[in-house]
Amino acid sequence: MLDEMNRADSLHEACGVFGIYGHPRAADIVYYGLHALQHRGQESAGIAAVDRGQINVHKDMGLVTEVFANGSRDLAGNTAIGHVMYASQRSTVTEAQPLVFKYRGGTIALAQNGALVNAAQIRSRLEQQGSIFQTNSDTEVIAHLIARSKCDDLESALREALAVVKGAYALLVLSEDTLFACLDPNGLRPLALGKIGDSYCFASESCAFDLIEAEFIRHVKPGEMVVVSQSGLRSVEHSAAKPALCSFEFIYFARPDSNLIGAASVHQIRKQMGKQLALEEPVMADLVLGVPDSSLSAAIGYAEALQIPFEMGLVKNRYVGRTFIRPDQETRTRDVKLKLSVVQKVVEGRDVVMVDDSIIRGTTSQRIVRLLKDAGVKSVHVRICSPPVVYPCYYGIDISSRDELIVAQKTMDEIRQYIGADSLEFLSVEGMVTAISGSVDEHGLCLACFSGQYPTPIAES
Repeated sequence: MLDEMNRADSLHEACGVFGIYGHPRAADIVYYGLHALQHRGQESAGIAAVDRGQINVHKDMGLVTEVFANGSRDLAGNTAIGHVMYASQRSTVTEAQPLVFKYRGGTIALAQNGALVNAAQIRSRLEQQGSIFQTNSDTEVIAHLIARSKCDDLESALREALAVVKGAYALLVLSEDTLFACLDPNGLRPLALGKIGDSYCFASESCAFDLIEAEFIRHVKPGEMVVVSQSGLRSVEHSAAKPALCSFEFIYFARPDSNLIGAASVHQIRKQMGKQLALEEPVMADLVLGVPDSSLSAAIGYAEALQIPFEMGLVKNRYVGRTFIRPDQETRTRDVKLKLSVVQKVVEGRDVVMVDDSIIRGTTSQRIVRLLKDAGVKSVHVRICSPPVVYPCYYGIDISSRDELIVAQKTMDEIRQYIGADSLEFLSVEGMVTAISGSVDEHGLCLACFSGQYPTPIAES
């Protein structure tokens, strides 16, 4: 998909987190880490830092550079956590993270990537017991569980809270003297552990370590809590692991230069997806195009496998500001042209393969195909380097109903006609898993949006 081109037809994932312990310029390091994770959230940004036993926070709506126009805003201290988020139009700065709370055990700051499937039920129960919530965030549910715990130490209270919540969370918790990094038992969201000098750091993706010149150590394991304090680093298993990393991290969310599993980069895995797609759904054409940016790697792989030239026939305008849902078709179509241009001299009169990462609601694909045909393309063969998305996601991706998914509402030929393509094919689930991990039987991936088989029980609303 064209990133941010049309919110009505794009997948948005909750957020990205970054944290560091024991660095004299902690807030500055987090600031740069959030820059590297900006693709995971562009609605709000924030940093909380510990300075002489006091947690200070600065956060606001906007990009990292907008929120921290003066760098890290002089947030002092040697330990800090940060957060970038995609939010709904109703969200305000109150929802921005990190969230900071005072309770009988002291002050804590929390930053989370993911979504809890039983948050509404826990919130309702806590409200009946007298809890007063300040936000709509799942992260606040965890804070209330910590505050209500009878445990005297934060680590025990946090473990108790994590035993109650279900769903996806890559969670950073900061106290006056300790940094906790926690991953849900399925590891649905990525969380990497690194080191810069003697300081340990955590990030939603390993690409953030490159910017700050940190050494990547490993990924936090599903069900693991990593505790960093003056005593050093130690690992605690808070839940039994049942690995199921979100497939869409590979398809769309993660940066190409990140590593999520094994030694292969996301770029290499996406390229392999494209090769697998060419093996399953070949079509002879004059050239292959990728929809910027997340589909380019797969398009290169597709072109290489079939020995068809890869061309930059679609160009993304990187200097157009963020856009929201437009009220009318004419304005939405103009927004497409603002965000995306066709190199007419490259595509005119050609049979083209257009490789994209996914089709959700179909409107974006329809508009891109139309742009290509208006530019004189003879035929457009759409190839999708992921399986059809048929079921909603409850773990932090903004698809809450099958009614939003075109594949759940139309046949494949009806979708092809709707988007105006001359042909349309998707990568198989088996092919995608093989491209990602090389193993169909022990893939450790969440495939719920393709299969309807969720790795956790889904609470009833």
